[in-house]
Amino acid sequence: MPEQTDHWSADRYETNARFVSDLGAGVLAWLNPQAGERILDLGCGDGALTVRLSEAGAEVIGTDFSADMVAGATALGIDARVADGHALNFEHEFDAVFSNAALHWMTRPDEVIAGVARALKPGGRFVAEFGGQGNVAAIRVALSSVIERLTGEKDAPGRIWYFPSCAEHSARLEAAGFTVDRIVLIPRPTPIPSDMAGWLDTLAAPVLGSVPEALRAQVRDEVVELLRPALCDAAGNWTADYMRIRFEARLA
Repeated sequence: MPEQTDHWSADRYETNARFVSDLGAGVLAWLNPQAGERILDLGCGDGALTVRLSEAGAEVIGTDFSADMVAGATALGIDARVADGHALNFEHEFDAVFSNAALHWMTRPDEVIAGVARALKPGGRFVAEFGGQGNVAAIRVALSSVIERLTGEKDAPGRIWYFPSCAEHSARLEAAGFTVDRIVLIPRPTPIPSDMAGWLDTLAAPVLGSVPEALRAQVRDEVVELLRPALCDAAGNWTADYMRIRFEARLA
């Protein structure tokens, strides 16, 4: 796996990707945070949903790999910390672990799940939503094709993103001692508020970051043109082909 690098910008995320947290209401409802609970928000980003947990009366800690995102969350008054989701160091202290639109960036999922299991109290719940099998399929194929042609590297997105099926992710959770109460795959074609170039610069930044700097703009621009017939309408409006996986699991 390539060395992790912080490609995230809180300002760029606010401009091009605020819809990601705005669409988190469904998974937040599954969590149903209660007053007095201690909750870990894994991959909290700039804290837009973490604040909602606090407003419900929960005691919340947020973690994210990006220092810039953590700074944004801290500015909202959140106890947010820079941490690698593959190496959580909490020990049986949370009633719940919550995550929205973050787990697909953690490409060693068994390490993540093991860390969540350590962080939870017995009977604690793990509720999350992230990219599932088929997520941004057209975008991923276009990125893979252009990057392979220009650099020779095969399936660069596959080393950056983890998009499992329900069966695959359920098996990983169960192997770590969780009971999966519910898990679904949710098709979610999502309008992009800016354009595909802005989406790629923001939400595919780690993929573009794996390409030599001199080629990044060319990769982005060629991918945009490949995707235009499929994901852009006649008025110039772009839609991303999202597929989300949402689950609730409970530690034995």
